[in-house]
Amino acid sequence: MGNLELTPVEEKELLSFIERYYHDLRVEIANTDDREFRRSLKNKEAVIRNILDRMKVMTI
Repeated sequence: MGNLELTPVEEKELLSFIERYYHDLRVEIANTDDREFRRSLKNKEAVIRNILDRMKVMTI
């Protein structure tokens, strides 16, 4: 997959969107009783956390 070039404004908005999604995902994980579904959400959480960490390093 290629690179996505973003303006500083687009980058800020995308980061904000992903942070909100990450927060909502954590809430959903906490409220999920189904073990298999929780496992899949935790996998998704790890991917999103990795993306957030990388984006934050890039914006410093």
